[in-house]
Amino acid sequence: MDIATKQWLLALARKAIETALKGEPLVPKQPPRAARERRASFVTLLKHGELRGCIGSLVAHRTLAEDVIANARAAAFHDPRFPPVTAAELPALTIEISVLSSPQRITFTHPAQLIGKGVIITHGHHTATFLPSVWEQLPSPEQFLSHLCVKAGLPPEEWRRGTLTVETYTAEKFSTSKFSTSEA
Repeated sequence: MDIATKQWLLALARKAIETALKGEPLVPKQPPRAARERRASFVTLLKHGELRGCIGSLVAHRTLAEDVIANARAAAFHDPRFPPVTAAELPALTIEISVLSSPQRITFTHPAQLIGKGVIITHGHHTATFLPSVWEQLPSPEQFLSHLCVKAGLPPEEWRRGTLTVETYTAEKFSTSKFSTSEA
């Protein structure tokens, strides 16, 4: 994805939060071609380097622009781990967008095969994912999978039993900390 599209999407995410805070409609400018494609995304909000919200889609079911708008607002106002973002916080927020590839089901023989990829695990009605960037905090494959099982509401060692459905994906991540955003 080109730099101009990344900047446009980051500005769109900020504008989505800003207009929701003001109770105003969001009328974005014409999206770049790449933002009109059906893609899945995650929007992560950071405040002073600490997680402030993260919501996303694993499967592409709307345009990337629509997905970023919905996920930015959900991360700001509906992440159950945090209270809703306030207008006073908005200037301090760093916005990260991860644009995902389509998940691919895999069978792995060793957890190291998963390193650097986004991972989705499913066991019955339990599902969880970690974006590829989580490898920065949990670099051990065993630790990564154990934490992912806990996130899914499963015992930490469930991944060792071979009972999980595992899918992987890649993500192109970009952030307002790297770009100055233009108008969306």
